[in-house]
Amino acid sequence: MPSLPTIQPQDEARADRASHAGTFDAPVADDHRDAHFDYLLRLGDDALILGQRLSEWCGHAPALEVDLSLANIGLDLIGQATLFLDHAASVEGAGRDADALAFRRDVLQFRNCVMVEQPNGDFARTMARQFLFSTAHVLLLDALTASADPQIAAIAAKGVKEVRYHADLSADWVIRLGDGTDESRARMIDGFDWHWRFVDELFAMDAIEERMVAAGIAADRAALRPAFDARLQAVLDEATIPVPELPRAVVGGRKGHHSEHLGHLLAVMQHLPRSYPDATW
Repeated sequence: MPSLPTIQPQDEARADRASHAGTFDAPVADDHRDAHFDYLLRLGDDALILGQRLSEWCGHAPALEVDLSLANIGLDLIGQATLFLDHAASVEGAGRDADALAFRRDVLQFRNCVMVEQPNGDFARTMARQFLFSTAHVLLLDALTASADPQIAAIAAKGVKEVRYHADLSADWVIRLGDGTDESRARMIDGFDWHWRFVDELFAMDAIEERMVAAGIAADRAALRPAFDARLQAVLDEATIPVPELPRAVVGGRKGHHSEHLGHLLAVMQHLPRSYPDATW
């Protein structure tokens, strides 16, 4: 009777990567599918969380037209989130849908960047965040129109038109407030000061994104930075606001390490679906 083959180091490594690591007969996780799913969560969660934040402005904006603008931007982002999360659910293949991913995950399972979960603050701080995020977002979606994943490419092609408007609208407000009164200028500078520490995460790459870039599915965020910096400098010059040296970066959102603010946001957003999980309407 032949003896069993000797266990090789690569066999042990394969077992470590499997679900329930150490159980040799457990199925090995599909690393590519997991990375694809995680990348789609990042795209969907960025849009979902910022859309939820902007919805808090309904009825509180400084003018009716601005109230409608912020609500429309929020709706655009939630629409993009629904498409990305639905696609994530299909890639995962576990029977979930966009609603389940939005309302049935805990805070550590969200993959959004830390910037989008920050409190709105005053109107100037909201516009600072919108300008920074939308300027990076439009570059990302534009690059994703060439994704090898046809569904990502289609969502990006639709979304980039919406986000270009978001970027232009927020840039107009940055210039208007920065080059306005002493108080509006001071508030605009304070608004940017809150968000500078979160900028680097918008362009951070890790092993998951590098793998998706190699597969032609993702865009290289780091390669988008020079265009972002050029646009930032141009708008802040017109707003007469100096661009400071950026502080030490705060990162971790892509790994589920969030600020305290995300938990409070999810408590509001998920309250009804979690309290009445079988409700339909």
